[in-house]
Amino acid sequence: MNDFDSGRPVVLRGGTVLPMDGRRVLPRTDVLVTGDRIAAVGQDLQAPQDAIEIDASDGIVMPGMIDTHRHMWQTAMRGYGADWTLTQYFVWFYLEHGKLFRPEDVHAGNTLAAIEALDAGVTTVVDWSHGLQTVDHADAAADALRSVPGRYVLAYGNIQAPPAEWTATPEFRDFVARRVTGDDLLGFQLAFDVLGDPSFPEKPAFEVARELGLPVTTHAGVWGATSDDGIKLMYEHGFMTPETVYVHAASLSADSYHRIAATGGSISVSTESEQSAGQGYPPTWAVRAHGIPVSLSMDTSVWWSGDLFSAMRTTLGADRSREHLEAHARGETVTHCGLRADEVVTWATRGGARALGRDDLGAVEPGKKADLVLIKNDASPVSFPLLNPFGHVAFQAQRGDVHTVLVDGRVVKHEHRLVGVDLAAARRQVERTVEHLRSEMGDEAWEKGMNPDIPATKILDNPYTYTDYRSDSTHRL
Repeated sequence: MNDFDSGRPVVLRGGTVLPMDGRRVLPRTDVLVTGDRIAAVGQDLQAPQDAIEIDASDGIVMPGMIDTHRHMWQTAMRGYGADWTLTQYFVWFYLEHGKLFRPEDVHAGNTLAAIEALDAGVTTVVDWSHGLQTVDHADAAADALRSVPGRYVLAYGNIQAPPAEWTATPEFRDFVARRVTGDDLLGFQLAFDVLGDPSFPEKPAFEVARELGLPVTTHAGVWGATSDDGIKLMYEHGFMTPETVYVHAASLSADSYHRIAATGGSISVSTESEQSAGQGYPPTWAVRAHGIPVSLSMDTSVWWSGDLFSAMRTTLGADRSREHLEAHARGETVTHCGLRADEVVTWATRGGARALGRDDLGAVEPGKKADLVLIKNDASPVSFPLLNPFGHVAFQAQRGDVHTVLVDGRVVKHEHRLVGVDLAAARRQVERTVEHLRSEMGDEAWEKGMNPDIPATKILDNPYTYTDYRSDSTHRL
């Protein structure tokens, strides 16, 4: 047993603390953790004699980040779909090869994704687990999450069957009875989409969610898949609640945003995904105008990174790019940015806590859960000077700068190394999954899936290109 397993108090000394109660910054401040809670925040704190002291000077102490939408089961295929569109993703996972994932493959992906999250300072992840073809798959997903010392929400879904069908099975009911136990480190949601059919076939699934007291998370406003019609159906039948999380929401009308705002829901923005896959333009520019709460997410490592530093950076870039583009179209110049660095850091922390109904997360305050991140890297020239801490987190920091991570008061990463995590075992699991999938698909289908056809392109004719050049210095166009 190492010192971090002993249950001793922990004190982070002398860091720059971001309490996440606005733009406030606390320089040279200590954070004391006892049990699973933050006991005190202040300068020169008295700590118990047996406390573990961590030097946070020249570093930033902030709440653990919260990802409200990640398909963790797909992490075993990391980077495979780097050149996909959303259509190719749907074909591969929904229609062709997603059915090949066994329970042990879901376990492998979830285990690796959970470890990856902790390494990047993401202490809570919503596992948007829509690959649960059977309850055995669901048990494998939950077991994997409980095997890694982070905080998770299993959002139960099944893309291979209509939601009204799989939520009605006795096997699903039995799973809920067995696994939804109030475990503080493993919450639950239902994950399914509303396709906009006027007959509203998803209604029975919403009724099950209401009966079981489980929030619903849904991909809304995905171009060509889910639209305003789905939002309208949810609203008219009374299924839009403050607990509902709308993922992407990138191609909705103002009317849908009004309905979300009026019913108190929140939107999970996956900027890297929306920019690359085509759900629609990342909607923070519109969402902010409607006063809708925002959280951030990474979607899937089959395409993108698994850290929220990328989410913050790309979200700032997309929002500001749109602001400049629209101003230029009017012949104007943006002189003051509308979206600020502290706002995206808030979305990555307190915004996620709000989306999950967890007032005890997302802030560095006495009494809150001790889910904390220390960003500090004495070996990096990017670690100094530390002038604007929010800007540093959003634009400068990377996963390699995550020095220490605590979840529920337990140190799970320290001095840039994970604590109590068997990465070698996770690698072996994933290697078996990759071998299984490649064998089942065959080499030709494997290569074709990873390397989709490249559309034909035409280079525009250039009227300024020389058509003749003479050595006697006579040029003729």
